[in-house]
Amino acid sequence: MINKDPNHKHTYNAQGKMTCCSLEEKVYTKAGAKHLLHNKHTDDDGHNHDKHADDDGHNHSGGSDSTLKMFLPATISLALLLVAIAFDYYVKPGWFAGWIRIAWYAVAYIPVGFPVMKEAFESIRKGEIFSEFLLMTIATVGAFAIGEYPEGVAVMLFYAIGEVFQTLAVKRAKANIKSLLDQRPDEVTILENNQPKTIKAEAANIGDIIQLKSGEKLGLDGELIPETASFNTAALTGESKPDTKAKGDTVLAGMINLNTVAQVKVTTAYTDSKLSKILELVQNATAQKAPTELFIRKFAKIYTPVVVFLAIAICVVPILFVHDYVFRDWLYRALVFLVISCPCALVISIPLGYFGGIGAASKNGILFKGSNFLDIIAKIQNVVMDKTGTMTEGVFKVQEVTIKPEFNKEEMLAMVNALESQSTHPVATAIHEYVGNIKNEIKLNAVEEIAGHGLKAEVSGKELLVGNFKLMDKFSVKYDIDPSTIVYTLIAIAYDKKFAGYLTIADSIKEDAQEAVNKLHSMKVKTTMLSGDKTNVVKFVADKLGIDNAFGDLLPEDKVNKVKEIIAGNETVAFVGDGVNDAPVVALSHAGIAMGGLGSDATIETADIVIQDDKPGKIAMAINIGKQTKKIVWQNITLAFVVKGIVLILGAGGLATMWEAVFADVGVALLAILNAVRIQRMKF
Repeated sequence: MINKDPNHKHTYNAQGKMTCCSLEEKVYTKAGAKHLLHNKHTDDDGHNHDKHADDDGHNHSGGSDSTLKMFLPATISLALLLVAIAFDYYVKPGWFAGWIRIAWYAVAYIPVGFPVMKEAFESIRKGEIFSEFLLMTIATVGAFAIGEYPEGVAVMLFYAIGEVFQTLAVKRAKANIKSLLDQRPDEVTILENNQPKTIKAEAANIGDIIQLKSGEKLGLDGELIPETASFNTAALTGESKPDTKAKGDTVLAGMINLNTVAQVKVTTAYTDSKLSKILELVQNATAQKAPTELFIRKFAKIYTPVVVFLAIAICVVPILFVHDYVFRDWLYRALVFLVISCPCALVISIPLGYFGGIGAASKNGILFKGSNFLDIIAKIQNVVMDKTGTMTEGVFKVQEVTIKPEFNKEEMLAMVNALESQSTHPVATAIHEYVGNIKNEIKLNAVEEIAGHGLKAEVSGKELLVGNFKLMDKFSVKYDIDPSTIVYTLIAIAYDKKFAGYLTIADSIKEDAQEAVNKLHSMKVKTTMLSGDKTNVVKFVADKLGIDNAFGDLLPEDKVNKVKEIIAGNETVAFVGDGVNDAPVVALSHAGIAMGGLGSDATIETADIVIQDDKPGKIAMAINIGKQTKKIVWQNITLAFVVKGIVLILGAGGLATMWEAVFADVGVALLAILNAVRIQRMKF
């Protein structure tokens, strides 16, 4: 069984924590930090620190030209190496020529070797003696010691080239997430005394009027003032098609105004906007690591010192058994062994693979709160879903009103409308749209919301109940109809302890709901619907969509119990919901999925995965992305272990040279990187 850690806390520093060729993922800030083995900055207290230095001592630059800065030393070293090789070929050996040769190779080594040696020293100073930097340093210095200068330079040169390709690959893998981080403008234009004034977005107050020109991005959530306006919502939903909003509709930070000048009334503080929450999710996404990454972290802590001691053994132990032992030959074998054993292919490609999955999901409007959830979603066996707002539009319309003759229909609807105004439920909106404006003369007292049942209040000293028929049963109100015979959602009304009638309300199924269920079934994933709506309505929707199991008339605790039953059957469960009442069961499931467009903040906060555009078709897409990410990660693990294992054996036996070692290290790392970024080009 897969368990989420409820006590997990996201930890990351202000610069964004990132590790290159280590076991940490690369966490990028809005500026997009990039790896670099140098560059310092001085902080406010006057101390000198490595810029973006992470726990492993690796330093990173936030500049856009960081790739060029990495490429330049490699280019210089390559040019010097080629000259040195030509020198070897054309110049006859001699005392003077020999020293020139050594000096030239040393100069070729410095641009690519010094940063790695510096990292090895920093790691040792921090108590982390065994690192890939130490392996590379020992191997290359040893190669110089036995006169294998070209190989010594080549190992560091190809390592540096690998770093360049790694940075480019990470940049590509992070591009979709970085574009999301850049969506929110820093400034907004507000109208002050009908005059435009540009201010910092965080300085805007609730109630301010933002003037949004054509092509501008909205900086805060708000309410549209003009009759209509069209917006590009790709930053939030992954969908590029225009979305037309009407007067009074909610518009969100990150949306781009497409046509005319529009005004938006700010309704949410800068830090509480939907986009702010999304950015927080993205920045936190790397804090929770997949089990595979955690395994590699633990593995490398054991693996690296082991290979160092094995290399020493390869060099020294044969003295006891080999009659014609030559120290230089066995030292060379040990150095080859060290280069081969460097775990770069694993520690680079695995986090990069998960970043690729998170980036591909973000591009498609799906947010994973951690790479561990990519692993979990790939194992899902049963998708349990809510009905209203998840598989249906959540936009209700009153179909029929039935009020008993002894009650005044107009008065009853007016009271119901006034009471439902206390709720934000879609049913309340439907009733308000049907009845119209609320009458001020209706005075409500002792208003109470009864979870899973409905609303209760006092009007003119008499009890008013509006909700489902469980509410009628709870307050012992007798009724003369059979609710199970009516397919539509029923809203029962009781006044002064008497059943007054009911309203029927219908909700439409989302256009891609059928496709979503079909895709899940094609992936051999079971489907279950749980809803607080009455059973016959839930069964009707489930049968229409082909959902395997459906249960209605459920309170929030009933949903929790149903999911517990499924989990007890050893099934890995994902729950998809949008309402506040779904938060407990979202937290209970192995993978909680929230509909982020209409979903409540509580559910989005609790969920592990957020679907930004509320499309159920994205559920199957999320599972597919998880499966593809896991597949790529394990391809890289297999590639690295198989190739390194073969070449390690050959190296220990003296059948592999330093050049084969370079391929086993840097070559395999590059192949793994190329495989990891492949997910960015996939269509889901």
